[in-house]
Amino acid sequence: MKDARAATWSDVGGREAALVQRCAAGDDEAFADLVAEHQRMVVQLAMNLLGDHDEALDLSQEVFLRIFRTIQRFRGQSSLRTWIYRIAVNQARNRHRFWRRRHRADQVSLDEHVATHGEFLSGGGATPDRILAQKELAERLQTALDRLPFDQRTAIVLREVDGLSYDEIAFSLGVAVGTVKSRLTRARQALRLELREARTT
Repeated sequence: MKDARAATWSDVGGREAALVQRCAAGDDEAFADLVAEHQRMVVQLAMNLLGDHDEALDLSQEVFLRIFRTIQRFRGQSSLRTWIYRIAVNQARNRHRFWRRRHRADQVSLDEHVATHGEFLSGGGATPDRILAQKELAERLQTALDRLPFDQRTAIVLREVDGLSYDEIAFSLGVAVGTVKSRLTRARQALRLELREARTT
């Protein structure tokens, strides 16, 4: 299995390279621009991986603090976005290990998710039954995701939710592309089984 291809500075856009260089030089305005551009992405990823909005906000602060401390090391080995994904995934993995030791008994409720993120989008004129069915499906999907091992959940979120390529996921996780494909296969099989069992209960 091949490893993810390492990018070079020539692969990184001029605007992005300039932003990184300004951040590395200690330009506060440049770093504020970087945060504004990528914060939503980081918070949403953290939410999908941890399932808790407050934890996601805390994690995003940790991620950007880490970026601030290490931006001088960025050499265009990937796009800036993919490098940020890698930091976010590593921070989320550390948080997940700590969190698992505490082990909260109750997951985020659907009502809390809706209050935070708004109602699920649906076609015009959706009936109450259809909306309820969508909510129940979302609950089953979230439960199924929560039961996946962290590395499988991360791979499926990066691929199916965030739309990253196999190479980008491989870089973000620090593994070979073949490992990414294997984790995705196992995650999809587990999700299908979980949803099939949920329909029969």
